Amino acid sequence: MTLGGYLSSQFSLAQNLEFCLRLLVAVVCGSVIGLERSRRFKEAGLRTHIIVCITAALVMIVSKYGFADLTDPTGASFNGTRGADPARLAAQVISGISFLCAGVIFKNGGSVKGLTTAAGIWMTAGIGLAVGAGMYFIGIFATFAEVFLQFLMHKMPVASDALILNNVRLVVQEGVEFNKILMDQLKLWNASIADSKVTRRSDGKVEYELVIRTREELTFEEFEAFVNGHSEVLSGSCMPMR
Repeated sequence: MTLGGYLSSQFSLAQNLEFCLRLLVAVVCGSVIGLERSRRFKEAGLRTHIIVCITAALVMIVSKYGFADLTDPTGASFNGTRGADPARLAAQVISGISFLCAGVIFKNGGSVKGLTTAAGIWMTAGIGLAVGAGMYFIGIFATFAEVFLQFLMHKMPVASDALILNNVRLVVQEGVEFNKILMDQLKLWNASIADSKVTRRSDGKVEYELVIRTREELTFEEFEAFVNGHSEVLSGSCMPMR
């Protein structure tokens, strides 16, 4: 049997296009929910919701139709498949991949990072299930859809996805009215505070630890100019979080 014949032996072109349409509808539904969450600056934004929704749709398609090749066109089971449970190991992939996804999610102060990466790993597992089930058409389509969406959303980020988290640490001399100076500087950077911590140290210094949101990464020159322009700032550091 030729490759083309094998690919069309279980599902027709119309059926494969129907599967692709279901994934595209899932993308739309996930984007609507994700856009609302992203505009509220929640940690799981547009990209994460789209990936989760399209993956759930892909896994559902595999769960419903991925075992069609266990029977011949007459409906008779092939030798060795009667009484078998082909979904047993596949189901363990869905639950087992959660442990791997949890390893790339971490919390830093009031922010959570790695959600989109974890969703992408889950999507990769779903694509693997589709290919393993012999649903090459839908597996390849999902792969290109995922790569295209990730590329597009990185080039044209929306709402909270367009913001960069910067971890800023400043040590200033105690007794200085530094709060107003800091707020004025944040306005110049067009930044908002996502998380903050102020510690009064025993050596007579005050330490500010901030996580700020900005449209662009703070450059070394911008941060150096701020530190050097204020003698009350004894030391500082700035590190983008993504």
